[in-house]
Amino acid sequence: MMSDNLLVPGVATILDIRDETSNGDTKTFWVQFDKPEDAFVHRPGQCAMISVFGVGESMISITSTPTRGWPIELCIKRAGRVTGALHDSQIGDKVGLRGPYGNIFPVEDWKGKNLVFIAGGFALAPVRCLIDYCLAHRDWFKHIDIIYGARSPGDLCFKPDILERWPQEKDTTVSLTVDRADEAGTWKGPVGFVPSFVEQVKPSPKDTIAVTCGPPIMIKFVLQVLPKLGFTDEQTFTTLELKMQCGVGKCGRCNIGDKYVCVDGPVFNLTQIKKLPAEF
Repeated sequence: MMSDNLLVPGVATILDIRDETSNGDTKTFWVQFDKPEDAFVHRPGQCAMISVFGVGESMISITSTPTRGWPIELCIKRAGRVTGALHDSQIGDKVGLRGPYGNIFPVEDWKGKNLVFIAGGFALAPVRCLIDYCLAHRDWFKHIDIIYGARSPGDLCFKPDILERWPQEKDTTVSLTVDRADEAGTWKGPVGFVPSFVEQVKPSPKDTIAVTCGPPIMIKFVLQVLPKLGFTDEQTFTTLELKMQCGVGKCGRCNIGDKYVCVDGPVFNLTQIKKLPAEF
């Protein structure tokens, strides 16, 4: 069994690596514990702490649905020392892994409703876990809308999902946009920022839950668009990806007022977010 100390990682192996973007700045890693008994069960919205021995560790959203079991998938963008070391790693390398951390999307409360998922860039990763979990329980929900955008066609992540698998699912619509088309002119879809694209798609708020995740500026404007379309604060969910270091609410790196994102989040509805300190 993994140590009862939640700060102690278990040893895991990188089984596979896939480039998600054309410039290679975002990759998905398939990671498996060396000892099967160390495996944990996560829920949509939760995170795992992955460590590169001798370098450090980083909290990453789990992008694979728990309905698929292990190995889990972690989509990681090169942004600093730890993520850079992970990007330089190879299949077969050893890493540390601990988790799961954080709260979950209250999926059980959404049964019988329509779902709208709004994501930007590599932040589709935590939403992907939720989407696939909902698709694995397809009879729980009505129509599913997936609205996703990125800076360019080359920055769209999880292309097998967004272009092939998800559009084939029952009562599921996938709408894609990019900030700018490619110079070669191969992109034939919509061009525009995600918030304005959401206004164009106009998902209905009736019996609907909206989930959005992306860069902070995108989330800010999406949260302004959704009320215009009739979505209430209670219908609107997002994730806060502040710096999470310990994962157990002790170090104080991710606190907002009396909330710790690693414990009380990362999932919040808009009602909860509006109660956070004004400086947020």
